[in-house]
Amino acid sequence: MVKVAVMSDLQGKILKILENGEFHSGESLGRQLSVSRTAIWKQLQKLEALGLPLESLKGVGYRLPDSFELLSKIAIIKHIVERHSEVPSELEIFHSIDSTNRYARERAEQDDISGAVVLAENQTAGRGRRGKTWVSPFGANIYMSLVWDFDQGAESLQGLSLAVGVGVRRALADLGLQDVQLKWPNDIYIEGKKLGGILLEMIGDPNGRCTVIIGIGLNVSMPSRAAEKIDQAWTDIESHAPLPISRNELTAILIVKLFHLLKDFQSVGFQAFRDEWQEADLLRNLPGTVRTLKDVISGVVLGVDSSGALRLALTNGEVRCFIGGELSLGPSE
Repeated sequence: MVKVAVMSDLQGKILKILENGEFHSGESLGRQLSVSRTAIWKQLQKLEALGLPLESLKGVGYRLPDSFELLSKIAIIKHIVERHSEVPSELEIFHSIDSTNRYARERAEQDDISGAVVLAENQTAGRGRRGKTWVSPFGANIYMSLVWDFDQGAESLQGLSLAVGVGVRRALADLGLQDVQLKWPNDIYIEGKKLGGILLEMIGDPNGRCTVIIGIGLNVSMPSRAAEKIDQAWTDIESHAPLPISRNELTAILIVKLFHLLKDFQSVGFQAFRDEWQEADLLRNLPGTVRTLKDVISGVVLGVDSSGALRLALTNGEVRCFIGGELSLGPSE
């Protein structure tokens, strides 16, 4: 079962006060909320353990950074409506959950919730590809899962993760981020550093009606303390955006772009997005190595074919295509 950590009423009230960006002493918080300063201190410790970017100044108190913004269903829906787009069939926001993908998958196994979106401020067991941990500090980034039904089975989903990457890139371009790159099959990069990732999971009939859970993680304002757990070069949106980014607005734009893209994908497949993906290909024409369950093969990356399969030119002149595997820069050692 999915583990959902419900934030206590007291923690929620503390966050609400701290959202104004001003310093509040433990004594002041306790007085406003009719609890002891010790009780406030214990709750602040729990919030920090979730990854809350709390700032403290001795003798003055505690505050949240000016840029801190909690996700808001009302704000997200407002941004979507302003763009004259379809709103999600359901929109759930959790303060803390083990995994938005796992929760969305369990919901989809029980009910028809195509078009539903699940968000979280924090994930305690966020997952990347191949079971890797997705670092998910509280209130800093985007952790989102979107549920979408398809009628033509798994074969019609070829290239879907790449198309979703195109949708994410479009959303970031709307907010002024230039030169966003895509790495086969599901990573988002800027200046050669990882910005985010995509994780797809399918349930239902592989030959008929099926449901895809589309998980998206994007670094928006990654705290340096949390980033110590990341084992590769990374970056965040805050480091590249020309103006401050609202997570609520970013979430809304992602939903708008992805809803439009998924409807198109159902009709035309990946082919319609191939050129746009190849323009952003991080490793095109560079030496690369693909690691599959059986082989490790090196060559020159030639982009992708019309189904989204990776094309790799080998030293003997052969061009091989891969529909799965892990792609890295450079030849194998």
